[in-house]
Amino acid sequence: LPKLPCARSVPQLTLLLSMAAEKVTSLGKDWHRPCLRCEKCNKTLTSGGHAEHDGKPYCNHPCYAALFGPKGECLWWARGGAQGAPVS
Repeated sequence: LPKLPCARSVPQLTLLLSMAAEKVTSLGKDWHRPCLRCEKCNKTLTSGGHAEHDGKPYCNHPCYAALFGPKGECLWWARGGAQGAPVS
């Protein structure tokens, strides 16, 4: 078996490979399809259908958006609101 970036044991990996034997390429690496998962929520991801931060995969929503997207009033203010005014 080629060395792929996952931390599964050989018995677990053998079982997973028998269920889904193809590899996917994402973030410049080859992954076992079941091993390409969001770093935060562990959801299985598709190649090209996810976000990346510091070389790690994240689902676009909600994890990447919540962890690395715009925060709080800054987004509201950018849409034309007054900074410091309450958000309704």
